[in-house]
Amino acid sequence: MSDTRRGYGRYWAGLLPELGYLLPLLPIVVTATSVLMTLFWTGVGMIPIVIGVFLVLAALFTARGFGIFETWRLRGALFPAIETPRWDHRARSGSTVAKLLAPAVDGHYWLYLLHGAVVNPIVGIVSWSITIAWLSVGLGGISSWLVHLFIPEEYDWLPEFAALLPNDTVLPALALNPIAIEIASAVIGVIFLLTLPFITHGLTWTHHAIARGMLSRFRAEELSVQVADLSASRSAAVAAEGTALRRLERDIHDGPQQRLVRLQMDLSSAERQLDKDPDAARELIAQAMQQSKDALEELRALSRGFAPPILLDRGLVAALESLAVRSPVPTHIENRLPAELTLPPELERNAYFIAAEALTNVAKHAQAANAWVRLERHQAPGSGVALLAVVVSDDGVGGAAEAAGHGLAGIEERLRGLGGTVQLSSPVGGPTVLIAQLPILETPQPVPAA
Repeated sequence: MSDTRRGYGRYWAGLLPELGYLLPLLPIVVTATSVLMTLFWTGVGMIPIVIGVFLVLAALFTARGFGIFETWRLRGALFPAIETPRWDHRARSGSTVAKLLAPAVDGHYWLYLLHGAVVNPIVGIVSWSITIAWLSVGLGGISSWLVHLFIPEEYDWLPEFAALLPNDTVLPALALNPIAIEIASAVIGVIFLLTLPFITHGLTWTHHAIARGMLSRFRAEELSVQVADLSASRSAAVAAEGTALRRLERDIHDGPQQRLVRLQMDLSSAERQLDKDPDAARELIAQAMQQSKDALEELRALSRGFAPPILLDRGLVAALESLAVRSPVPTHIENRLPAELTLPPELERNAYFIAAEALTNVAKHAQAANAWVRLERHQAPGSGVALLAVVVSDDGVGGAAEAAGHGLAGIEERLRGLGGTVQLSSPVGGPTVLIAQLPILETPQPVPAA
């Protein structure tokens, strides 16, 4: 219904939902204005004895209910959904009394009250009257011949109507001609029925426009929510990088640094034993060589925390295949991305790290015989934003859960910083499935020089 250009057939497709919205209007708006006006003005009159405050608050909460019901009915008429306000945001962390009195200082409640008690009843009565009149004329016109079959002659109004017409014209004769009357009625009925979809759509659109202006959240609120989300994402991104750096520092301290210290001590001991006990010196040198090999392996393992050259040279899929070869658990890579899709380098880098962290968790905790990494492209429901889905699964023992400072928490923190989401399914006994979704942001293309 949001298309600016609509074919005639699409107007007819929306006729029944729109009639479903318009025909019950009269009882709904009469009930709303009666309840809201009674509660509000009774409350205003009884404010001096305190109970009126609670009646006014009841009117505001009831208006909120009627307003939300109105947005649901408009959605049922196949019109775009209206984003309702974030209620009680002014007293979200306050006391119970502050939350109870929050509607009195929230402009949305008063707009909902104005809409439900005044605006919607006026527009609704007019819309309902036009709908009933248009529908009655259309249906009555095409069915008038059937009605006349059952009207006794003494109740026929045509002779009296013809007597009122000027005698010097052909109008009395036409008025007394049943065939002419039936043809005229049928033509008028057909015209009204053919134009009925335009009328119902226009009337429902009017209600939707009013509701969008009075019942939707303010633009400033949407911007503040976006700013808060961006701030949270930025904080999460900074925290994720800080956590990664601290983990790298700890791993270097506990691993290669200790081995290099041991290597230095072994070489010093070997140097002292070289002249006195050559066999002991050779044994110490052999141990030092083993320490150097172990330190080198640990440094290589830590270097996987950085973007590998193959990711920059050949892309995400090739980097994941290389990661799968090095994984201690047999890992299978499945690429379901469209061939024409080009991912931004930063997105590929983060997707690689997420997959690497997930496979590390599989190797450490899952006791799995196999693991799978699948790449897919989805559309976010509602917004239409393209998403890159990284699905990591295994056939291990399951029971995975997020814990502070561990891999899954790091993945969630990284995704929050990128504006993405993570879903984890890991029942006891397995399988474990982790789905990380990252938004694919369009990167500006360079403009070719003239």
